[in-house]
Amino acid sequence: MHHETIRKVNGYGKDGYTYYPVIIVGAGESGIAMGCRLKSELKFDQFRIFDRQAGIGGTWWINRYPGVACDIPAIFYSFSFAPNPRWTSFHPSGPEIVEYLQGVCSDFEITDKIQCNTDIEGCRWLQNEKMWEVTLKHMVAGTGDLASKERQKLIEEKGESAVYSRTEIVRAKIIASAVGGLVEPRGWPENIPGREDFKGGMFHSARWDESVSMQGKDVVVVGTGCSAAQFVPRLINKPYNAKSVTQLMRSPPWLVPRVQPPFGEKNWNEWAPAILSNVPGLNKLLRTLVFLGSERDWQLFGGEDYNAKFRARVEDELLRHMRRTVPEKYHEILTPDYGVGCKRRIFDAAWFPGLNDPRVELTTLPLTSVQERSVTLGPGRTYPDPKKTDSKAPTDERRIPADVIILANGFDTSKWLHPLKVIGQEGKDLVTTMEERGGAQAYQATAMDGFPNFFIIFGPNSATGHSSVILASENMVNYSLKFMKLILSGDAETVDVKQEEEIKYTRDIQEKCE
Repeated sequence: MHHETIRKVNGYGKDGYTYYPVIIVGAGESGIAMGCRLKSELKFDQFRIFDRQAGIGGTWWINRYPGVACDIPAIFYSFSFAPNPRWTSFHPSGPEIVEYLQGVCSDFEITDKIQCNTDIEGCRWLQNEKMWEVTLKHMVAGTGDLASKERQKLIEEKGESAVYSRTEIVRAKIIASAVGGLVEPRGWPENIPGREDFKGGMFHSARWDESVSMQGKDVVVVGTGCSAAQFVPRLINKPYNAKSVTQLMRSPPWLVPRVQPPFGEKNWNEWAPAILSNVPGLNKLLRTLVFLGSERDWQLFGGEDYNAKFRARVEDELLRHMRRTVPEKYHEILTPDYGVGCKRRIFDAAWFPGLNDPRVELTTLPLTSVQERSVTLGPGRTYPDPKKTDSKAPTDERRIPADVIILANGFDTSKWLHPLKVIGQEGKDLVTTMEERGGAQAYQATAMDGFPNFFIIFGPNSATGHSSVILASENMVNYSLKFMKLILSGDAETVDVKQEEEIKYTRDIQEKCE
């Protein structure tokens, strides 16, 4: 059925190239899912997965901060086609998730299909040949783990050969983009002066620097997202032993107490691996129950009266939990002024209790400047609104000591597929096309008209934050395979979505969100 093969074309001539029937961009969970399903469902193994990073695992490979872990039950944060009954905990650590993902690659025998240290700079559709021309940049081992700004700095200082060993042009019939959103760390805020004067350690949590000691140091953390909630409580304890941690918050998140396993964490960790491995169907049953529990939160979204009532009830529960858990001085600044579900909630068991430690301070005073061994906060505040005259949140200017600054200010998600550049029919850029139509979008979160045989895995409007991203990825992989099968079997040369259908689909989503 599948006659397409990886092959060399035109020998060693200047126009020679390697042809791949399918190229998958990214070796994170989405790329791994696509590779496994191509092989198991379509019985097709003539593909290659390229990843810029030095190892397999995507965001789980690169994020190595203290306490990095899955914040939803791992029984649900795993592939339906590769269940793992032997998780060592209900919410396993990042290293264990990497081991799981690499184990899946081994079990499905696709590890040899993955090529790391290789950056896909761009893809260009060749209309006459009905295929994609892809620019690969082979990297010096390990440089792909650097953020793009760090790589650019290295190139400016030492030349391009310090990062890239060679450029190669290949071609592909199909491209599946499994480029993740949590890839490029957001940089230093450009409006904050003094960075070049700072004499201490400074890094982003997504590129944790183990060489920076925090022993007895004053640490400043910029951000209160999911990553910060996991690592901040650990900085004051062994082996880090920071003297103090000042955490800067722009606005409060909604925090949900982390789901506890049946019979408690200790009993689960001790007995669950053996029981789930030996009781047929139990692993699937528990996964289904966790799924149904998460789907309950779908009611958070929507404009009907019952949605508003459900949100109000959940918000009341979460605020009562917050007030029971954190010191009273933080109650005001930890009360969100937006509805629960507007952005991703934090699921955690350590951050709120950790705020009771006197060595940790949470503040909404803005970072205004940096000195050699200190930072200036204020005047003003980021939350609540400074115009709110009855607020007790401080607005004064203060200078505090700082030996280490950790940026936990998220990722650069302003442009979809960044930094991959995709040029489709008539020379149109994919991101530009999206922006001209009002922002990131794709039909069924998977395809854009004018970009034939190009499939986006985990594309725009594909995940709501109430469920497992792996489930969303699997859904898109399975959807894409229906069309890839037509191409690979020769039943269709190209597959493209109609422009009016893409526009209609996106408009329908936006109308329902209003």
